[in-house]
Amino acid sequence: MSGKLFLCATPIGNLEDITFRVLRMLKEVDVIAAEDTRNSIKLLNHFEIKTPMTSYHEYNKIEKGHYLVELMQQGQQVALITDAGTPGISDPGEELVAMCHEAGIPVTSLPGPAACITALTISGLSTRRFAFEAFLPSDKKEKAAVLEELKDETRTTILYEAPHRLVRTLEELYQALGERRVTVCRELTKKHETAFLTTLSGALAYYQENDPKGECVIVMEGRSRKEMEEEKQQQWETMPLEEHMKIYENQGMSRKEAMKAVAKDRGVSRRDIYQQLLD
Repeated sequence: MSGKLFLCATPIGNLEDITFRVLRMLKEVDVIAAEDTRNSIKLLNHFEIKTPMTSYHEYNKIEKGHYLVELMQQGQQVALITDAGTPGISDPGEELVAMCHEAGIPVTSLPGPAACITALTISGLSTRRFAFEAFLPSDKKEKAAVLEELKDETRTTILYEAPHRLVRTLEELYQALGERRVTVCRELTKKHETAFLTTLSGALAYYQENDPKGECVIVMEGRSRKEMEEEKQQQWETMPLEEHMKIYENQGMSRKEAMKAVAKDRGVSRRDIYQQLLD
């Protein structure tokens, strides 16, 4: 029988947030794969866990991934932990999960802390629909593409950022998206946890004067659908009517169908469009 991969969520700050199930599993598995063994040994020592540990991180994820898959194919049980939070969320754990699925090795997740969800729930912004962007890309062209996509994102967006890059990222978001409500969360689950609900310009002004400390999570309000519809309608209203009609007629619509579509765009009746075309 093959072994199994256990994704074990670990605390993002407060050590009391670890679950009984994770503690038991970390003691029972044959090996623990950790993103940073020097960091994780502190956690294991605190809970007196003696299970052998091996490193699994961004720079060895392919080679070590094959090694771990071989161990599981031989029947060994492997627990994967990240520096903090849930493995597979914005870390190389997703690669190992994919390799296990390809090899037919079962994978299960032991739920627990995740900075993105923790920040979202205390943000004061809408939680019904949200998008997780993790860290913005470092490549300028790729980052520009992501920011362009976020312009019309109606869901609440969650981003991660290191403290020394927070001001730059807030600047880029404000320049690309304009004003948005935003909550900047820091030191989650720790003694000095903060959730600063403000606007992009307000957060930018504050952190230009006050150096942020600790890992940051930016929770940003999505764009209003009503505002987008009004903006689109204004764009249509400034376009010459015949030009607007041509857009739909060039798509193969009949004159009658095009008038109906144009009327809907402009928020008027088809009769109004017909009369304007006659005039």
